[in-house]
Amino acid sequence: MQQSAVPELAHTHTRPIHWVATATAVAGVVALSSILQPGSATAAQPATGTEATSAPAVAAPPTTTGVTFPLDCGQVKTIVAKKATGDLDGDGRPETVAVVHCDSAMGTPPDGVYVLTHSAGTKKPRVVATLVDPKDRLTVTDFTVRAGAVTATLLGYSTEDVPSCCPDLKTPTKWQWKGDAFIRSTPAEAHSV
Repeated sequence: MQQSAVPELAHTHTRPIHWVATATAVAGVVALSSILQPGSATAAQPATGTEATSAPAVAAPPTTTGVTFPLDCGQVKTIVAKKATGDLDGDGRPETVAVVHCDSAMGTPPDGVYVLTHSAGTKKPRVVATLVDPKDRLTVTDFTVRAGAVTATLLGYSTEDVPSCCPDLKTPTKWQWKGDAFIRSTPAEAHSV
């Protein structure tokens, strides 16, 4: 074995003192960083003679509380199963879309889908459109309001003979405001479940 021409350096072998020095340095950095904090941020003030403008206030969407839905539930109450908000008609004010059914102890009651807006000049919500009528015996799933459109999957029945427990049709559906009405679009064929 040939000897190295360079003498062995003392610092190439770690000793306990090296570990103690490293631990002390790390502890010092952590302690110092917890004491020294950046200053709080300050907002720049507008220059003299200019006015700061704020974003326009967005109106609150209508609530479903206290709304009488066009749904005949007899002695049982109505249940708002799902709701979502969005500006459906492009007027800058949000509407609320609610999926509503009768409170039934058994089975799956059919859903109704209603669009709510504020009455003119008041904050009182009112139903302005029925997208799904409960008389059609449909159940609403995958319900969303996005980009000015209402989308849902409708579960229904191909004939009156199909039991209410077991819908056999599944139809993806979309509603959009066009002119003065909600227009429903669906694929050419409904899909079986």
